Amino acid sequence: MTQTLAAKDINIRYLIDNFGLQLAEDEEFLREFQEDLPEITDLEKQLLDLLKAGFINLLTYPPLLENVVKLSVVGPLLFIAGFYLSPFQVKAEKSIQIQEEDDGVIIEGRLDVLLLKDQFWVMVIESKKAAFSIEEGLGQLLAYMWASPYPEKPTFGMITTGGNFIFLKLVRGETPRYALSEQFSIRRRDNELYSVLQIFKRLSQLA
Repeated sequence: MTQTLAAKDINIRYLIDNFGLQLAEDEEFLREFQEDLPEITDLEKQLLDLLKAGFINLLTYPPLLENVVKLSVVGPLLFIAGFYLSPFQVKAEKSIQIQEEDDGVIIEGRLDVLLLKDQFWVMVIESKKAAFSIEEGLGQLLAYMWASPYPEKPTFGMITTGGNFIFLKLVRGETPRYALSEQFSIRRRDNELYSVLQIFKRLSQLA
C-alpha cells in the first residue's frame, strides 16, 4: 500500500535513514558560496539598505507571516539579482513529488519559489514566517531539492525567515551529500544582504 507524506513533515533524520543523505564537512564542497563572489554596485547596495530598513520596520508590527516575508524580502532580492530576466524563469508554489522505489512512499509538497534556466533547477527557495527557526525548513527544503529532475547536477537552495538566510547545496549520486553555508542575519550591524546578493549572482553564473 502506498503511503503519502507531506514534504513539510520531512526532517533530516528521515532523509538520512531513507536516502542515505550525509553531511559534507569539507570546505571544497561549498566553494560556490565562498569563492569568486561577484562585486555588487553602489546602486544595489542602496537598494539592499532600503530592503533591510523596510524589513526591520515590519518586525515592529508582528506577526510577520510567511506571505509577507515573500513579498517584502524574497521578491525584491530576486528582482535585484536579475532572476526575473531572461534566461531565468521564476515559478511560485510549484508542486513536487518524490517516489521511494522500495517502500511505496510518495513525498508531496509545494515549493515556495523555484528558479529555472532551460529547465535546470538553479535554486529552490523556502520562506518561513519570522518566528520560525531556519532549522524548521531544513528537511523540507532538502526534500524539495531531491526532486530535481537533474540528479547529475548539484542543486542549490536557500531558506529564509526574512531576517536570516542560509544556503544549501545538494549533490546526489552513490553517496548523496549536502552542506550549508554560514548563516546571514539582517540584524547584524553590517548589511549581510550584500553577501546574500553576491551568492545569488554567483549561482546565476553557474547555471
